Amino acid sequence: MATIDAVVFDIGRVLLNWDPEGYYDRRIGRAAREALFAAVDLEGMNLRSDKGEDIAALVEEYAAAHPAHADLIRLWHSDWLQMAHSLIPGSVRLLRALRSRGVPVYALTNFGERTLAMADAAYPALTEFDDRFVSATLRAIKPDPEIYARLETETGVAPERLFFTDDRPENIEAARARGWQGHLFEGPKGLARRLVAERLLPEDAAAV
Repeated sequence: MATIDAVVFDIGRVLLNWDPEGYYDRRIGRAAREALFAAVDLEGMNLRSDKGEDIAALVEEYAAAHPAHADLIRLWHSDWLQMAHSLIPGSVRLLRALRSRGVPVYALTNFGERTLAMADAAYPALTEFDDRFVSATLRAIKPDPEIYARLETETGVAPERLFFTDDRPENIEAARARGWQGHLFEGPKGLARRLVAERLLPEDAAAV
């Protein structure tokens, strides 16, 4: 196995708790949330934001198209920070431990520009990368090969020397297809064990 020169983190559900379903469940109840998500393609709306469209404009577009749900749709923007409600502390500790040992750390994330600015202001730890590769800025999105290629080109790190953690299997598989080493994120403890196994962190620095 090749030596790893850099670690690449996804952000949503790896470093940042992103849970719109939970937010709406608390707000209107699970049944009403399921009905809302069935009637309105809110995930599709968010994907368009990740691809570079402005979330505020998208929310108004969808609210106009679904007037019966307009107030609930608008919450996707006004209450966004209640959906992205907290950092995942163990993951942040691992990011900082890697950087403290001189390991380059990058973000590769599907994220809208406006919402990432909101997240950065609320959670400054999300800015603690050597560089970030953001779908909305690059107009390329995981798992499309282009966004992985951009990171390879701009960092100058060979694919087999990149280690990538993401919560979505299809994003990990796309990275592995390019030769990256991948870890499906299911929690900080599993990631910590893998980083120790790869000799990127000693056990005492990987406690989460």
